[in-house]
Amino acid sequence: MKILALNASPNKDGLTAACVEALLSGAQEAGAEVELVHLKDLTLEVCRACDRGWGICRSEGRCVIADDFEALRQRIFAADAWVLSTPVYFGEPSEIARVVLDRLRRTNSGPNGGQLRGKDFVGVMCAGGSGRGVGPCADVLERISSHVGARVADLIGVTRRNKLYQVDALKAAGRALVEQPWEE
Repeated sequence: MKILALNASPNKDGLTAACVEALLSGAQEAGAEVELVHLKDLTLEVCRACDRGWGICRSEGRCVIADDFEALRQRIFAADAWVLSTPVYFGEPSEIARVVLDRLRRTNSGPNGGQLRGKDFVGVMCAGGSGRGVGPCADVLERISSHVGARVADLIGVTRRNKLYQVDALKAAGRALVEQPWEE
């Protein structure tokens, strides 16, 4: 099994990165091949909403923007499961996470979409401050994963208050992705 994880934080050594690394360590312990992509290392542009919002992303399932998105999308398609670990800003995923999610939604919603249908997805939301933004952020991730047909395996909220014990939950979630496949 191959699991691709996306770190949507500008920090490679902060809470968001540590959380996704904990999940990947659990998956690796269970025998998965894992890959971590730091989105800040990629060139990713905001969707241009071509042709009144439904350009070739809808008709052909691809984006006209020549950046790193298409290669990333193909890596997501090639994985058996994918993880997005994002800091929570104002109850939302980070800006770079939104860029990826918005473009995935557009390129995967037309007649040529469906590559993510049934693919396991784990969302990890890391909130500082009060932690109250985790719930609204989880709603966004669940809604977008539904739009692209991904199967939500878990949505894990991490706050300053629960981070000590959530590390164990993240490792367990990584193991579960490998050891507890969905029964159809």
